[in-house]
Amino acid sequence: METRKVLSSLCYFSIFFAGFIFPLVVYLATGDKETKGHAKKSLVSHLIPLILTPLLVLAVFYDFTSQLDSIPIFTILSIIVLILLWLIVIIWNIVKGVKVLTAE
Repeated sequence: METRKVLSSLCYFSIFFAGFIFPLVVYLATGDKETKGHAKKSLVSHLIPLILTPLLVLAVFYDFTSQLDSIPIFTILSIIVLILLWLIVIIWNIVKGVKVLTAE
């Protein structure tokens, strides 16, 4: 198996073991354009949920400071959206990693 395919697929699978650090290192260290492209795509997909996580913090702060006696709707909706987003990102990374490994 080719090294560039393995590195490219590991960039996608790193969502399970190294977060955004592995794709960043591969992006900075490799000279192959195809591997660099996969590293960039996986890095962006790893960062999307992390960028939206402060929304959850703001939702918790808003719900528990302004409405003490009601149901924290904003917090519940934020948690649901974040969980769905994480699931979509994980599934997308698995699919892309397998496609890279099986491509000829």
